Amino acid sequence: MKPLSLFVLFLLTMLSACAQDQIANKDEQIKLAVKAAPEESRAEAMVYGYDTAGELVVLRTGTNEYICIGDDPNKDGISVSCYHKDLEPFMERGRALRKEGKDFKEIFDIREQEVKSGTLKMPNDGATLFVFSANQEDYDASTGEVKDGNFRYVVYIPYATVESTGLPLKPEAPGMPWIMDPGTHRAHIMITPPKNN
Repeated sequence: MKPLSLFVLFLLTMLSACAQDQIANKDEQIKLAVKAAPEESRAEAMVYGYDTAGELVVLRTGTNEYICIGDDPNKDGISVSCYHKDLEPFMERGRALRKEGKDFKEIFDIREQEVKSGTLKMPNDGATLFVFSANQEDYDASTGEVKDGNFRYVVYIPYATVESTGLPLKPEAPGMPWIMDPGTHRAHIMITPPKNN
């Protein structure tokens, strides 16, 4: 084999090893992912995480109503989420469209049309997404502990409006709930508690 070919092979091997080092093991991913769920529901939640190729895979099947998503190793900071299982068709469709290279507006428009046509089901009674995030340096992978993490809550209520909920279009005080994307399939109440200082 020529020296240049050997060098290229060496580089590819090193890049692959580095990529694998960035992805936490299964237990670490699960421990971090479920931090977004209510504490009493963590042990039985389903968990998606990332394999060594960086693909989203099921790390653990669940037995309750929660589905959790592990931290994406290709993004800065820590961000994990859990949501009610009735949101899975909506979430799965979004993941599939992102994988096809669609941007935010394209995904929004496609899902809006699909919900209206009945090919994509949204929860009838509303469903909640919990997001837990932190700075990368505030996460200790060896212990699974996160300091100074923050929650955000998103309650999906398709086609709700300012008039139907009484909520404003923006928060007027820290932590105040407000409605985003009113009148659409993606209408949701946003609640972001103030960060601890």
